[in-house]
Amino acid sequence: MAEQIRIDDLHAPVLTEAQQGIMAFAEQNPVELRVEVVLDAASAATGLSDFGPDDFKERLAVWLEEIDGDPNRSAYTRMLTFMLSVKYASSRLRIQDLLSRHPEIHDIEITAPVVVTGLPRTGTTNLVNMLAADDRFRSMPLWEADEPVPVHGEGPGPDGVDPRFKRCQEAWETFQVTNPYLAAWHPMSPEHIDEDMSLMQLDFSSYYFESLVQMAPQWRDHYLSHDQTPHYEYLKTVLKVLTWFRGPQRWVLKCPQHLENLGPLMTTFPDATVVVTHRDPVGVVQSFATMLAYTSRMGYVKPDVGAIFEYWSELVERFLRSGIKDAHFVPEGQRVDVYFDRYMADPIGTVAEVYRTAGIEFSDQARDHIQDYIDSHPRDKGGSMSYDIRADFGTTPEELRKRFDFYLARYPVASEVK
Repeated sequence: MAEQIRIDDLHAPVLTEAQQGIMAFAEQNPVELRVEVVLDAASAATGLSDFGPDDFKERLAVWLEEIDGDPNRSAYTRMLTFMLSVKYASSRLRIQDLLSRHPEIHDIEITAPVVVTGLPRTGTTNLVNMLAADDRFRSMPLWEADEPVPVHGEGPGPDGVDPRFKRCQEAWETFQVTNPYLAAWHPMSPEHIDEDMSLMQLDFSSYYFESLVQMAPQWRDHYLSHDQTPHYEYLKTVLKVLTWFRGPQRWVLKCPQHLENLGPLMTTFPDATVVVTHRDPVGVVQSFATMLAYTSRMGYVKPDVGAIFEYWSELVERFLRSGIKDAHFVPEGQRVDVYFDRYMADPIGTVAEVYRTAGIEFSDQARDHIQDYIDSHPRDKGGSMSYDIRADFGTTPEELRKRFDFYLARYPVASEVK
């Protein structure tokens, strides 16, 4: 039986010794959140200077201003924002350098990907990892998403392991120090299949920044006011880069963000098979808000649990309304709707339906590989979180569920939170 985990200090956080140490280190090593400083650091780290089209600088500036202009943000959030911005800018430089040396990469075709989307916490991660167990698919493990292009001149070590894998493993171990519940919420080991928004982050445009810093209203408003199609084109370009290194195969992709970007998604990948997951949105909000309320103890000087709960209630509503409004962008024969309770009861049957819709033979070998994945990754392997929406957020499941009547009337998901 999975370990039951209950966080009972959301409103009066008690930091672990390791968390206190990280916070102290950030206080003692302040960073400057300016675009020029980030880009100079990325150039120094890579020895490169060509970032490609410079429109990304405006979006990077919004990210940095979101944090720099808020005195309630902790030194840790400032450091995290700076370090990740440098990391993304460095990957962007390496991608641009590779494309300039190998322009033939642009000619690679990305054909008929299978794209999994749906709210966070609805089984998207599990489903994409199951599909990726079939080695006929090309998928993106976290270590590769973290650093799509190898450092120039750097190859596998004496043990044959890619240094990018080792760096990703070290980062995973650090993340678990800052958040000891991360393995229960969202495993991020190097071999775990990652979300393709990791590649859009290199263009400094995705909803990820909202979850990274718990709330980002300034960035949210900028993001929602701009057409995301160019950033989906950037995603496609980086998929071509990854295919050039290791391919060609049919891609399997996954990201909750696609639910509110079905237009840009289908413009970029018109032959995609889109798999949409459905689950009780009350459970989604409860889980995600708890996770981000926990991480806010390091993200803010004075965390506001209620504000985080309201922000993510609004975000879930935003995703669902967009997904319904834009559903027509996905042709009927290219869409599969997956209900969480039925999926958990019959994962192989769910996968078989995806294969039928995508026109892929569900071979015995594929079935065996996927079953092996299921057997070796039992649900709640990292522990099972215990939630209390009433005690933690001062509302009831019934009250929150009313907010999603428009969605529940269309998609008959089972109520999970009583």
